[in-house]
Amino acid sequence: MTEPQGAETVGTAGQDGRRGRAAARRRGRHALVFGIVAALVAMGMAWWAVVSADDGQLGMGGFGVLAADRGASKGKQADGEGGAIGSGRQVTPFDIYHPAVTRLDPALLTALRAAGTAATEDGIDLFITSGWRSKEYQGDLLQRAIARHGSLEKAREFVSTPEKSAHMTGNAVEIGPPDADGWLIRKGSAFGLCQKYANEMWHFELLIEPGGSCPAPLPDAVG
Repeated sequence: MTEPQGAETVGTAGQDGRRGRAAARRRGRHALVFGIVAALVAMGMAWWAVVSADDGQLGMGGFGVLAADRGASKGKQADGEGGAIGSGRQVTPFDIYHPAVTRLDPALLTALRAAGTAATEDGIDLFITSGWRSKEYQGDLLQRAIARHGSLEKAREFVSTPEKSAHMTGNAVEIGPPDADGWLIRKGSAFGLCQKYANEMWHFELLIEPGGSCPAPLPDAVG
C-alpha cells in the first residue's frame, strides 16, 4: 500500500512534538527543583540574618544568643573592646591575644583548652563566642536586651546585670556553633564544664571537679 503523501512529515512532526513536550516537562521539573533549592537557601539566609541582627540573646541556638557579641562591631563595642567579639571573628580557647579569652579565669581556660582539643579529635570545631566582659560591655548588652525584649525583667532571663554576671569575673564562657554546644553538654563534665542555664545551651561554667556529674541547669539567668 502506498503511504499517503505527507504521512512521513506528519509522523516526524508528531515525534518532534512529543520530544518537545517531554523536554518541556524536564525543564519544568528542573525549574521546580531549582526553585525549591533557592527557597531553602533564602530561608537559611533569612534565618542567619535574624540571628546575626539579634542583639538581645534570644536563645536561638549557639550562635543565636551570642549575636550580641557577634554583632558588637556594629554597635558601641569594637572587636576586642571590653571583651566584645566582632562579627565574623572566630576565637578559639587557644587564642593568646583576645581579652575575651586571655582574661578568663585560668582554671576555666585550662578546662576549655582541654575540651577544645578533645572536641577537635571528635571532628568538632569549638569556638568561644563570648568570654570575659568588662562592666561597660555587660551593661551595654543588658541595655540592648531591654530594648529588644521590652523590659528589664524579660531581658534578665538572658543577660545578667554587671553586678551579677559571671562574665565580668572571667568565670563564664559561651560556646558555638550548636554542634559544639551539644558536644560540650554531653562531654563537658569530663573537664568540669557544665551548662549553667536551661535556656542557654551555649553558656558554660566550671561548676564541678573533672569527671563529676553536672547539676541540673537553672531555668534562666534569673535563677
